[in-house]
Amino acid sequence: MAVKTDSTVDELSNFTNSGVHRLDKSLNTIFVDPVRLLDRSYARFKLSPSMYYTRFFAEARVCSNPRKRKRKRKLHCLNEREQSADRRHQGVRDLLLRAHEGLLCDEDLLSGLRGLNKIGSCLMERKIEYDADIAVQDFVELGRVWQAPLYEIALRCSRVSKDRSEEDTGSASMRYDEQEKVEKVVPLFNNLVVNDTSIDVEAEFLNTLYVMPRNSCFYMSDLEQIHNLVPAEKEHGYNLIVIDPPWENGSARQKSAYPTLPNRYLLSIPIKQLTHTEGALVALWVTNREKLRVFVEKELFPSWGVDFATLLYWLKVKPDGSLVSELDLFHHRPYECLILGYCHGEAERFFIPKPLEENQVVVSIPGDYSRKPPIGKLLLEYAPGPKPACCLELFARELMAGWTSWGNEPLHFQDSSYFVSKKQE
Repeated sequence: MAVKTDSTVDELSNFTNSGVHRLDKSLNTIFVDPVRLLDRSYARFKLSPSMYYTRFFAEARVCSNPRKRKRKRKLHCLNEREQSADRRHQGVRDLLLRAHEGLLCDEDLLSGLRGLNKIGSCLMERKIEYDADIAVQDFVELGRVWQAPLYEIALRCSRVSKDRSEEDTGSASMRYDEQEKVEKVVPLFNNLVVNDTSIDVEAEFLNTLYVMPRNSCFYMSDLEQIHNLVPAEKEHGYNLIVIDPPWENGSARQKSAYPTLPNRYLLSIPIKQLTHTEGALVALWVTNREKLRVFVEKELFPSWGVDFATLLYWLKVKPDGSLVSELDLFHHRPYECLILGYCHGEAERFFIPKPLEENQVVVSIPGDYSRKPPIGKLLLEYAPGPKPACCLELFARELMAGWTSWGNEPLHFQDSSYFVSKKQE
């Protein structure tokens, strides 16, 4: 019987607040809770687990048919490219197995994950009115129509005041006046939409409300307009650049999840020009397709001027701790890779505050299709240049691209309104 030590209790307590929990000390593995991580970006709003982990809560409510026959797998000979991909998989297989075993041995953490459904139900009762049954906006389609330059988004910022009754005690609290809001209306497309305040901003577009975290901004435009993000001075460039391209793949095409982008289009992203004068850490999400890995290694990173550093693996699990699919299932591996590299700036001095760790594994429960865990905060400690770092996230959907930057916290603006609720005052 495992005995809880004070350090174990402290770590789990810290996990409740931070959303990050390091598993067995001998493993280079971290478990992250995306809901808790993203929740730190909001002051007045709270994320609902049942909305972020929609597909897993839906699965829990559906009774499986014990008589359902398992489909027989068809064996086929692997071609040369598939054999190369399998060799990569075999090279990391033991690392991922150890990481998963570390999770299964952490019974205290697992017991908390099994209670997610209960937590989510409680939060759903407190969801704000406008967040129920909202229609998901297809920004790709909207960006294609001729009216796109005419679309506007309204930013509503609540006035903030200090509670004077607590100032004498040194613990003054902030109060938000929901009745008195400052509204700013700006173009949605081809325009930098900014929340430069220290509080959350409600943004309304086509009768749908979104939430912009503090000190954040986004830019939605045709991919050709990406040069508008290049800073006038290199001192204002980015220290951390996270990219999650809409890679061409059969799964996205079959599910009609999102339009994909030909690989060659990514060669035009001006990473070198976006980089801070003291350099940047570049993090690129890729699938397990061998064609993509070769493209990144031999063409994309060299064209961007990025030197490969290491790989980080994202292992996907269900709320009960089991893998989302069999580890050796060839076309549906339960993990993805984040390729990390450094782009040198113009300064002669290139200083990395902390060396990147080899064979690092991040374990989490995935959200909706193609949504990545918000690990920007974890990468900041490896980014070169001044602190706080200036960060940029690029995520594209064919002709229209969404560009999101954040200060010290990660952000997915287009996702946020679908699972945000008001925090308890």
